[in-house]
Parts: sequence; C-alpha cells; structure tokens
Amino acid sequence: MTISRRKFIHLLSLGSTACISLLNPVSAWAIWAHKAFNADELDTAYQNLFGSSTLTQSNDVILKLPKIAENGAAVPISIKTDMIGVESISIFVKDNPLPLTASFQIPNGTIAKISTRIRLAQTSTVTAVVKVGDQLYSQSQEVSVTHGGCGA
Repeated sequence: MTISRRKFIHLLSLGSTACISLLNPVSAWAIWAHKAFNADELDTAYQNLFGSSTLTQSNDVILKLPKIAENGAAVPISIKTDMIGVESISIFVKDNPLPLTASFQIPNGTIAKISTRIRLAQTSTVTAVVKVGDQLYSQSQEVSVTHGGCGA
C-alpha cells in the first residue's frame, strides 16, 4: 500500500495536533497547585491550596503514622475517612522547608483512603486535611524524628 505525500502530510498534521492537545492538560495538571507546593509557611500553603486556612479538627479523619520515626526520609503514613463527597486528601508537615508534602484528588464515588511515605526534616506536627465541599477537616499528630530526611 502506498500513501501519497499529500495523504502522509495530512496524517502527520492530524497526529501532531492530537499529541499537542493531549499534552496541554498534562502541563495544566503539573501547575494546578504550584503556589501551594512552593509555599514556605503552613498558613500560606493552606491558603494557596484551598483558598482558606480554617480547619475543623475531626475524629472522622483517621491518621496513622508512627510517633517516633528512626529515619525521616521515609515515614509511612495512611489517611482514611468514611465521609461522603471527599474531594481531596492533603498532607502538611509544619516544620518542613515546604509544608505541603502531598495532595491527592479523590474521584467521586471512591473510597477516601491513601497510603504513602513522606519525608520529615525534623520532629514536627503532621496534619492530614480532608476537603469535603467547602469544608476542611483535619487530624494532626506530632512525630519525633531521630534522623532527618529533608534538607533546607
């Protein structure tokens, strides 16, 4: 099967257009929380990510992580909640150079549960924030670190 030059150029332009249109959302996703992830103060990170720094402490947010971490470079953490309509779960570490450590978008209708490992620069308070509609629910715990994992 032979393809004419005109047909080849047409297919090439269609393929290029499709690739470029698919890449635009990726770059938008990469910068959606740029200001929040680069904020060096806790309240600024809250404000940049959520538009508010008003958190309501809730026992419905279940935060599990060790009270003492021998190595701050890889501290296991899990967060779950049975709340309905969870939009995101975010992790903040008060005394890290950049407090916003992770933020997970929770698709509608899925179980709101995440597990990961985070870095702690030093002994600090770790706060999990669950966003449900316009409300921010949180749970915090202090973790003692014997060997730090982040540089300033």
